[in-house]
Amino acid sequence: MSIKGLQLLIAFAFVLACIGCSNDITPPEFDGDQAYEYLKEQVAFGPRVPGTQAWSNCRTYFYEYFDSLGLDIDSQAFMFTDPYTGVDTPLVNVIVRYRGDPSDSKAALLLAHWDCRPRTDFHTDSTLRETEPIDGANDGASGVAVLMELARLLSAHPPKSNVDLVLADGEDWGKVGHPEDYCIGSRHFAQQGIRGKYHFGIVVDMIGDRNQHIFREENSERFGKPVNDMIWETARDLGVTTFRDTVLHSVIDDHLPLNVGGVPSVDIIDFDYPYWHTEFDTPDKCSVESLANVGKVLTEIIYRPSLWPRK
Repeated sequence: MSIKGLQLLIAFAFVLACIGCSNDITPPEFDGDQAYEYLKEQVAFGPRVPGTQAWSNCRTYFYEYFDSLGLDIDSQAFMFTDPYTGVDTPLVNVIVRYRGDPSDSKAALLLAHWDCRPRTDFHTDSTLRETEPIDGANDGASGVAVLMELARLLSAHPPKSNVDLVLADGEDWGKVGHPEDYCIGSRHFAQQGIRGKYHFGIVVDMIGDRNQHIFREENSERFGKPVNDMIWETARDLGVTTFRDTVLHSVIDDHLPLNVGGVPSVDIIDFDYPYWHTEFDTPDKCSVESLANVGKVLTEIIYRPSLWPRK
């Protein structure tokens, strides 16, 4: 083979090696301060318990916010019959779509639940009733706040990837010992036919804790290990040390319906939260730094699709 032929062969091999990474662009900076503002704005509506005025007002806030970014917004409204009261309760999943790669028929799926728990299971004030709802600053608003800031970045700094942001409703409805009454919105979403539409799913829940320690979750490791590996390797490369590379806790969360629906999905969750399902799940228990840690990792993944697991 001539020198020129060898050079052409090397050049061709280089092009092949770059296929799949050509869509990578330098990620913008995730703004943890802005995410924290979104968290506080959600909590300011009051507990976002499905069917309440606070819930309705917060949903309008979401629509106006995502519309201001020029993103495509859809919603899934449906009724759920509360097994404890027999009352029909409205639920709404808010779906935000961004398309940056027309050649790809699939998207990355990021999901957080936006509802609040309608009861305080572990209240410390004896005068509080168990039926009193919680503010849900960390358990709900923190994950949504991260997705809201990601949406702002998608609009201001368009990546070359496809992303769906889903705010799922009714995740926190069930009572202790009734797992079938949790994750209502994500189950409804998964039942609409999501198989083949997504490369992977990542659920973001309870990630705002000031004392952040995020371990690999057991079911995530079982059903979506390549996705888990992508997340923890990215955190390691970025120097985000609050992602602890060991498995701890088995959690019932929105990633389970997504896996049943055919999308390999994992849960980023800091389950060691002392204010879980108490009246103290308020914004002061969350931090800018914790939101930024998770947001930075997700931003890196969205803007560098070469990191995504390949079949």
